[in-house]
Amino acid sequence: MTEMSLNSSNTSVLQISVVGGGIAGLTAALALRRNGHHVQVFEASEAKTEVGAALVVPQNALLVLDHLRISRENLKGVPFLGGVSIDPESGESTITRWPAARGNNAIGLCCHRSDLYEELKRVATGEGEGPAVKLRLGTKVLACDPEAGTISLNNGEAVQADLILGTDGGNSIIRTHIVGEVQRTTYSGVTCFRTVFELPASEVPELRWLTDEVSGSRTFISKEEPFRMLLMYPCRAGTLLNFVGFYDDPLQDVEGWSQKASRQDIISKFQGFHPKFLPVLDLQSHSEILKWRLGVLPQLPTWIRGRAALLGDAAHAPLPFLAQGAAMAIEDAGAIGCLFPAGTSLEDVPERLKAYQDLRKERGEFVSNGSVEQLKHLKSGGPIGRFHSVSLAQLYGYDTIKTAQQCYEERFGNKSSAN
Repeated sequence: MTEMSLNSSNTSVLQISVVGGGIAGLTAALALRRNGHHVQVFEASEAKTEVGAALVVPQNALLVLDHLRISRENLKGVPFLGGVSIDPESGESTITRWPAARGNNAIGLCCHRSDLYEELKRVATGEGEGPAVKLRLGTKVLACDPEAGTISLNNGEAVQADLILGTDGGNSIIRTHIVGEVQRTTYSGVTCFRTVFELPASEVPELRWLTDEVSGSRTFISKEEPFRMLLMYPCRAGTLLNFVGFYDDPLQDVEGWSQKASRQDIISKFQGFHPKFLPVLDLQSHSEILKWRLGVLPQLPTWIRGRAALLGDAAHAPLPFLAQGAAMAIEDAGAIGCLFPAGTSLEDVPERLKAYQDLRKERGEFVSNGSVEQLKHLKSGGPIGRFHSVSLAQLYGYDTIKTAQQCYEERFGNKSSAN
């Protein structure tokens, strides 16, 4: 067994195993590294990348990234100031400008996933505060003993640590060992096309509607059943265009959770929509077109057991209709960083994990449930610029770092200070 030098009550540095090297895992690893802990991240992929799509990094997630000193400039984000809803029949536009959040003109940044991922990896594994995170690619975790703090790897190695974080997504191995049974995501009845196109350097009159009026999203939503929705927004400093086409798919025409698709597949599904979107499909491809089935994770009885906890999609996998999936993972990671400051001992771990669950589970489930309600809202003809069961303040105005630091002070006193 490989021991990450098991901790003792006299030691102020934890040995931490993070299972899953995506956005959730790297953000958590970075937050804990800054507190002086030793962190290893175990990622099954041989060459982990975040490709094929963009995401909105909303204000609530940016607060955490700012706290972790992630450079907004390096994220190459396009300001998310509002959106334009386009009538799928007439092609006429309705402009929505989001109310400013926390005095900031933008309530988020439209970023390519790989830009966010690469910046997190750079800061987590490079020079900086605390020991550099060790990212172990091509290392699949087969099992976990949350009580003993051990994980078993595909190379036969067993690794023991003071804290195990399951950030291994919707098909989480760690979740099965924490909950005690397999909990799978269930199909939502909606599938989407997802791809990224390259935007031309010079202006194309037929595509001016993508950038005119307000920086942010462009949407077309069907007025009648079946539900169909096109969503587009620029990213990577305006050089790329994220493209998503959602549609009702009760027959589940995707084998597994994803498969390749074509431009003609998109055109076929969105027949009858105003043709102004068609020139987008003539743009140079930046990534292949995929069809993704959208799944929902049932509420879990617990996120913690022994020395282990779940973060991100392993704990709560919302639908993308509130643009909060990655944000919730980043919030979880920020909270973990505040609850495990320098000076945390092995004996502290169970109570700190209980505080984490008390702090995060209700919010994660609230957003996940809200994403399901938002889909129902959109299907019933509700406008894209309004949320059905949540408010802007509840989503974008939430300050994870402030809330988690207050929780720490109330429960554990000023034993040490979170970075």
